[in-house]
Amino acid sequence: MLPTRPDPLSRSHTLLGMLSACLGAAAFAFVGWVGLKAVSLPAFNTSMVLRALASAAMFLLIMVTAGLLLWWRYGATSPGRIRRWLTYAVAYLAPAGLVFAAVAIPLAASRLYLDGIQIDQMFRSQFLTRMAVTWHNEDMNYADLPSYYPIGWFWLGGRLAAALGMPGWAVYQPWAIVSLASAASLLVPVWQRLTGSLPLATSLALATTALTLVASAPEPYAAIIAMGVPPAIVLTDRAVRGSWFATAAMAVFLGVAACFYTLFPAVMALVVVVMAVATRPWRVSLTHLLAVGFGSLLLALIAWAPYLWRTLTGDEVAESTAAQYLPEEGTLFTVQFFLPTLVGLLCLAGIGYLVLRRSEPTPRAFLIALAVLYLWELGSMLAPLVGTTLIGFRLGTVVVVTVACCGVWALAALLRWVSARGDGRNAAVAVSVALVLMGFSYAQTIPARLEHLIDLAYSDTDGYGERGDRKAPNRVQFYPRIDDAIRAAGYSPTETVVLTDENLFLSYYPYLGFNAMTSHYANPLGEFSQRNDFIEQLAARSHEPGMTPAAFAAEVAKSPWRPPQVFLLRGGDEWQLGLARNLFPNQPNVRHDPVTFNPRVFDDPELWTVTEVDQFVVVTARA
Repeated sequence: MLPTRPDPLSRSHTLLGMLSACLGAAAFAFVGWVGLKAVSLPAFNTSMVLRALASAAMFLLIMVTAGLLLWWRYGATSPGRIRRWLTYAVAYLAPAGLVFAAVAIPLAASRLYLDGIQIDQMFRSQFLTRMAVTWHNEDMNYADLPSYYPIGWFWLGGRLAAALGMPGWAVYQPWAIVSLASAASLLVPVWQRLTGSLPLATSLALATTALTLVASAPEPYAAIIAMGVPPAIVLTDRAVRGSWFATAAMAVFLGVAACFYTLFPAVMALVVVVMAVATRPWRVSLTHLLAVGFGSLLLALIAWAPYLWRTLTGDEVAESTAAQYLPEEGTLFTVQFFLPTLVGLLCLAGIGYLVLRRSEPTPRAFLIALAVLYLWELGSMLAPLVGTTLIGFRLGTVVVVTVACCGVWALAALLRWVSARGDGRNAAVAVSVALVLMGFSYAQTIPARLEHLIDLAYSDTDGYGERGDRKAPNRVQFYPRIDDAIRAAGYSPTETVVLTDENLFLSYYPYLGFNAMTSHYANPLGEFSQRNDFIEQLAARSHEPGMTPAAFAAEVAKSPWRPPQVFLLRGGDEWQLGLARNLFPNQPNVRHDPVTFNPRVFDDPELWTVTEVDQFVVVTARA
């Protein structure tokens, strides 16, 4: 698929191609997902059927795509209209097909997405569950606050959930697959515009998609931005050298990216600044830098304006610990190109290509971008000295994908060199076939590389109280009864504040939480620490001699924030919940300290309704 031929796209055809690829991939992925759900298939973790189907789908996808593109490049005659349309359709949808084969098929018998409903997926599911019931910019957990986390991907997912009549947590899987497929296919016309070659563009898009799925598929809104970084580097180079079309494209990319994710657009913004400063004449480069900056900021305000306005005008004191996390992978630089693997060899070829062609504009741009990425990783390793990090470990995906794209360019240069020799055409075809087979050998291992994450999608209990592998569910099976008890007290989920450490309940039902899961996921304006202190004081007051239910209700009403209307606790002689404490720089960086409430302070049916649901106690204030 690597060989190049002149396939330039005009600006109008590029925009049309992007729209067609995006919508076509979304339709393909969604229809395919619906089709999979209509068929009864065994679980991934109890059968080999889905693995076999995934491999078969990848084989057909890659062989058909490779065959058409090799014919396109080396065919004796120019393609006719039908073959041209077929080749374009297959090439533009091939990355979406890879997403479908590698992710959708393995998850066919589960309602949950990769990594099930584990810690990170818990808060993402809570965000989608909240967005499914509101059109507004609202925090996923706290009442009366705008969102701090970029709302774009979750807001769009919420609209899909509302349109399909699905709860937010249930739309996570199809929306992740559809959005990943759309972003992956969008790369083909973008790369075709930048390289002037349909085969090379398709190869770059497929390589990017495969590597991103392995590294970042559980975080789809970040993955779709990571996919766009390599072409954004090329666009940045062209923008600072005077192209207004590239400047507009970069402004849109950074602005939209900032509505979806924070880290990657922040790093790319720094890349734009460094590249502008390194490009002469400054009059041109700095003019285009300002245009990119102002344009992207205006777009970013779509998601960020409510939070920024509340920060400036509200009474809350911002407190953020989101960056206080340093896992083991954050202590090492990303140097995949020294690993004895296919990806390592591809990345090594990319580094060699950049060094050998460092005087050319595009390789120079990639070297500058990689320097910024590695300096960010270095800064993240040093930042704990001042009590934080720069979340540098998240950049591993971007580094690998960026260097791998350079490796694809290196292979394309190799094939051009082979083609120029003697009987180069046959040799180039032979080398191309070998590269296609190597690519397929990696692609078919993607489900195996994601096996643990896929297994969790089947072993975790979904919001309907069922497991994908049909084994016995866990405590989630009791959530419908908890929801019924709260509704029976006259409360509506979307307006009801629940004090609990059972955060999974808030991921499946759109109740508001009195406090967030941990400070790292909490809105900085939510005053997480102060709320923890208030909860601890409430628990302590409940044990004071002479504390009556009426007096305790008065204590609850003194909350500086909207007071909890429901307590969801664990039963026993005393009713318990855990308070999350930030332990950074220690790892693990969170500890849960138990606090207990005296059941006596809820023993007044005029003030409180108490319902026991298995291990849980549901206490609702009388409205």
